[in-house]
Amino acid sequence: MRRDGKKVKCTDAEYAVVPHIMVQRNDALNFIEVDIPLEPMQEYLNSKRKEGIHLSHLAIIAAAYTRIIGHYPHLNRFIVNKRIYARNEFNIGMVVLKAGQMDNGTMSKVNFNPEDTIFDVNRKMNDYIEKNRNGEEDNSTDKLAKILLSIPGLLRVGVSVLKWLDKHNLLPRAIIDASPFHTSLTISNLASIRTNHIFHHIYNFGTTGVFITLGNSREVAKRDKNGEIYFQKCIPLGIVMDERICSGSYFAKAFREFRRYLADPSLLETVPEGVIYEVPYRKDK
Repeated sequence: MRRDGKKVKCTDAEYAVVPHIMVQRNDALNFIEVDIPLEPMQEYLNSKRKEGIHLSHLAIIAAAYTRIIGHYPHLNRFIVNKRIYARNEFNIGMVVLKAGQMDNGTMSKVNFNPEDTIFDVNRKMNDYIEKNRNGEEDNSTDKLAKILLSIPGLLRVGVSVLKWLDKHNLLPRAIIDASPFHTSLTISNLASIRTNHIFHHIYNFGTTGVFITLGNSREVAKRDKNGEIYFQKCIPLGIVMDERICSGSYFAKAFREFRRYLADPSLLETVPEGVIYEVPYRKDK
């Protein structure tokens, strides 16, 4: 058993075979572009602001994804060494720019629970951003990188060793916790640096199964019931998925629910019912 997950034994034969055919994560990437209507989210943010609660578009999207993990736990699976694992935690990796610096950022991850409300998610994200943006000390990810860079040649050898340990389920818990490549989801808000969304690759090293980027808002042509064309302001998402973790129909159902929460973020204010844990989550999380 890995320190970050448990091997899935009961699965369809097709999905047991697929990791042997698509061995590397970049063999198995599917890409989709999704336009999320901005108005429902903006109206919700404005109403909460009047109550003295400050949320963000990113918090809504992270909370919506956290919610669907509780109903569609296969999204939290990952593939290592041709084997399928159910993750025993849920975390989101994010890049945070240092205060006043556009070219100096740090990347780490935040742990969430499928039972978190949008207020829980927002608080955890704000704590993470504050700590990494304004903190003088390096986080665990930065410390690991500096150790690997401290001695000439150590980076090349060290990364090779880490990859071997990960492949054979021997990677220490401390390294997994520090690694930005071992996440349930990685998300990047490119609109914060005034640029468009991209389809970001998923790293072969590590366990990340889904990568989402947010881009600048844009006008999207729609057709109403009468056949008239109108334009709707949307936030575009670039989503990249490892198709080996679950079926296409499973992804489709999960993202339909994801869109439902983004259309009415107030649904995220209460603790969800019927949360499914494929494996028990780590008690220290």
